[in-house]
Amino acid sequence: MRRGFDPRRYRIVLFDQRGCGQSTPHAADPATDMAANTTAHLVADLEALRAHLGIPRWLVYGGSWGAALGLAYAERHPERVSEMVLPSVSTFRRTEEAWLYGGVARFFPEAWARFRQHVPEATSDEHVVAAYARRMEDPSPEVRLAAARAWCAWEGAVLSLEAAQTPFTDLPSAEAIALVRICARYVQHGAWLEEGALIRDAGRLAGIPGVIIHGRRDMSCPIETAHALAGAWPGARLVALDDAGHLRADSSRRALLSALNDFAG
Repeated sequence: MRRGFDPRRYRIVLFDQRGCGQSTPHAADPATDMAANTTAHLVADLEALRAHLGIPRWLVYGGSWGAALGLAYAERHPERVSEMVLPSVSTFRRTEEAWLYGGVARFFPEAWARFRQHVPEATSDEHVVAAYARRMEDPSPEVRLAAARAWCAWEGAVLSLEAAQTPFTDLPSAEAIALVRICARYVQHGAWLEEGALIRDAGRLAGIPGVIIHGRRDMSCPIETAHALAGAWPGARLVALDDAGHLRADSSRRALLSALNDFAG
C-alpha cells in the first residue's frame, strides 16, 4: 500500500481498521463486540488519528471499500483533506452491493451456485448476505471458517478474469474470518449510509482536487459508479483505463504514480 508514495515527498500514514490486522480486539475472536464497528466509528478513528499525529490536512487515498470510507471521511471533514486519490471506486450503494452479491452471478453461475448452496437456509438471493452474517456469529469455529472460505471463494471468482491469485486466495484462517465477519455485517447494513449518500454529498468536496482511477473491466465495481461520482464532485478527474479491472495493473499503477507525483508538487 505504501509503494505508490515517494517516501522522500510523503509522510505515509497507514492504519488497521477496527477488527483488522493488528487492531484489537480482532474480529476473528467471536467474543469481539461488533456494535462499535460501523462507518461512523471508522470516520471518527481517522479524525482522531489525524489529530493525534498533528496533521493539519492530508491527502486521502483508498480503493474499493477504502474509497467509500475515504469519501465518508472527506465529506464529514472536508476542511481536513488536501487531495484525494481513489482507485477502483465503491460508494456502497445498495445497487452496487446487489450487483456484487447477485447481479454479476450471470457471468460466474457455477461459483455463485457454490456460494449460494453454502447457505441453503437463505430463501432467495436477497437473503444470502444475511445468512452469511449469521454464520459468522455461529459459536462453532468450524462453521465460521467454512462460511468465510466460501465467501472468499466467491469474491475471488469475481476477480478471476484478472488474476489466478487474488487478495482472497489462501488467506490465513483468522484473517479470512475477520474479513468476512466485517464485510457481511457492513453489506447487510449498507455500511450505515443513506442510499446514494456518498455521491449525493460529493458537492461537499468542492475545492478538493481528486483523481478517480477505474478500470473498464472491473467486474466487482462497475465503472458507472466512478463516472457518477466524478460528475457529482466539482474538481474531480476520472481516469478510465480500457485495459484494467479491479486489481492493480500496469496502467493503473502508472495512473496512480502520476496522480501522487503531481499532488506532491
